[in-house]
Amino acid sequence: MAVTDDSRAGLERFWGAQLKWWHLTFAVLWVITLVITFIEPAGRGGHVATAGLLVVMAIAYAVWAPSALLDQSWKGWAYLAVAWSALIAIHVLDPNTEAWLLFFVLFPHLWVMLSQPAAVVATIAAVASTTATRLWGAGGSTDDLIPVLVTAVISIALSILLGIFTSRMVHEASRRAETIDALHAAQAELAAAERDRGVSEERERLSREIHDTLAQGFTSVLTLTRAAEAALGRGDIDTARARLSLVEQTASENLDEARLIVAELSPGHLQSRTLVEALERLTRTLRESGGVQAHLRVNGDPVPPPGATPLGGRKEVVLLRTAQECLSNVRRHSGAATVDLALTYAPGSVNLHVVDDGTGFDADDQRWGFGLDGLRARVGEVGGAFEVSSALGKGTRVSVEVPR
Repeated sequence: MAVTDDSRAGLERFWGAQLKWWHLTFAVLWVITLVITFIEPAGRGGHVATAGLLVVMAIAYAVWAPSALLDQSWKGWAYLAVAWSALIAIHVLDPNTEAWLLFFVLFPHLWVMLSQPAAVVATIAAVASTTATRLWGAGGSTDDLIPVLVTAVISIALSILLGIFTSRMVHEASRRAETIDALHAAQAELAAAERDRGVSEERERLSREIHDTLAQGFTSVLTLTRAAEAALGRGDIDTARARLSLVEQTASENLDEARLIVAELSPGHLQSRTLVEALERLTRTLRESGGVQAHLRVNGDPVPPPGATPLGGRKEVVLLRTAQECLSNVRRHSGAATVDLALTYAPGSVNLHVVDDGTGFDADDQRWGFGLDGLRARVGEVGGAFEVSSALGKGTRVSVEVPR
């Protein structure tokens, strides 16, 4: 059977699992043949010649087969040439030899090396050669003609059946390997597409956020600067100072916004960094720029168990956006002194809880302010669950669960 690049991995796995049985089968049949050779009467060349040819076959097998058969290299062809030549020579020296037992090893090797039509031709040729040597060794006696021919026909039929069985085993192993490889490739492409989609959506969101925060801030700075300039032109120093104070305050707030956004966009954000590392960076940035004590706790193993599907870029973005929005709300609106993030990796889901000790709000009025309505929609798109619990003066708790 011809080995293609696509099926080579499958054949290697097949041979790896079956190799010990090939060795064992060859060894058992070889030993039986050798023992019978010395038990039965010697042929023309004597026991030593037959045993020597069997040893040549064993050496060829040990040196060149069976790994060379998979590669279809010259070593595999050399092994088959030596083995079949030795087997035919044994039949020439001893027409009544029991070396035909080795057919059960050599014929499957032929079918592994050749395509089915070529293997059928090679099988018939091999049986015909050994049959001719037996008839020649019998001196052309007609008494042996019918039994030898019947044996030859049976040998051809059994050899072809055995070869077809072997060929199908290898083909099925190759086909399964190709299917598994295709599934792995499809999973990798799907994961990459999910990640690209998540990154694309994140870029769009950050673009809107830049417009809604930095752009608005810069507009305010420009407006206040012009007002201060006009006040100076009128000689109104107090008004100019007030406007410049607002410029300073607005610029400072914009700088904080820019730091948070740069932290999100810096190299490695959900590309060369893990979700845990991205969350750690967000909490660290909030501590350094906002004066809020932010802490992250991770429970469970971020690495999925064998056979499980990775979380995927889009779901990671949802969890990260939840943390970003919650931390932004904490810094802007809640007046909280501390905020705790808990990321939990469960067997079937990943959960994120963000809890702060801020002023809270009335969650019963159904006004999902501070961007929480957008988060709820985003979580729903990935089949997750979103929950907010808050009360005036009692802080806020945001919980997100996405399927793993």
